[in-house]
Amino acid sequence: MSADIKTVETGAEAEGRPCQVSRRRFLKAAGVGGAGMVLLAVPGCGSMWARTTPLPRQSVGKLADLKVDQPKMITFPDRASMCMIVKLGVPAGGGVGPDGDVVAYSLACSHMGMSLIGTYNAKHKGIGPCPSHLTRFDLTRYGMVVSGHATESLPQVILEVEDNGDIYATGMRGLVYGRTSNAG
Repeated sequence: MSADIKTVETGAEAEGRPCQVSRRRFLKAAGVGGAGMVLLAVPGCGSMWARTTPLPRQSVGKLADLKVDQPKMITFPDRASMCMIVKLGVPAGGGVGPDGDVVAYSLACSHMGMSLIGTYNAKHKGIGPCPSHLTRFDLTRYGMVVSGHATESLPQVILEVEDNGDIYATGMRGLVYGRTSNAG
């Protein structure tokens, strides 16, 4: 019992032309399409590089007065804006001082502006949970959202330290909730 196998040519092959899509052509098109999808997502990362607003320089304390994990309240960029300055004890994004561990952040949640006063978490070096929607922010990573409903990082106060240990606030990274500008 022998079976004769016939090759049946159809479509383009029957006319003497090769198949319209080779494996190489398909993979190249898929790669280009995938790269295009990645590039389309890049504008969504705009909040990752938050805008920095330079503001009038304001004294906010002294390095010698800060103790690890003991936040102090400050107002910046104006008296209506509560912020917190803290020595984390570990290096942090945007941190100043000899160890790069002194940071300051707005205490208005970036989701709906709820007050974050009293929510500093020394163990996790973060702020939160927000009493409204449970957002948590990582202070070692530029105030990025760890969990919760917020989609923007917590606005960070830009700090400078003088040789004598005086700390000055000189601007904001990110927009304080409810504002169109951080300028006073």
